Amino acid sequence: MYTFDDMSKTAVITARLDEDTLALVDRIAAAQGRSRSWFAAEAIRRVAETEADFMAFIQAGIDSADRGELTPHDEVFANLRERRRRRAA
Repeated sequence: MYTFDDMSKTAVITARLDEDTLALVDRIAAAQGRSRSWFAAEAIRRVAETEADFMAFIQAGIDSADRGELTPHDEVFANLRERRRRRAA
């Protein structure tokens, strides 16, 4: 989350929202005692962090595959069958 001290380090962006979404943003921001601008910045930050985490997760998998750290298809399905068997027991 950013603070007022960070205001000099910010940039302005523009986004188009439909009326219903804007009304929802305004309602939530008001309920939290925040501005529309704060809400938008916080929402963008959260989504950006989530996407960055997901991209890092995918890259870790790609890197693992590139190193040859793979599980054979038959082994994966044998493991799944065994889990299913144990759950049914």
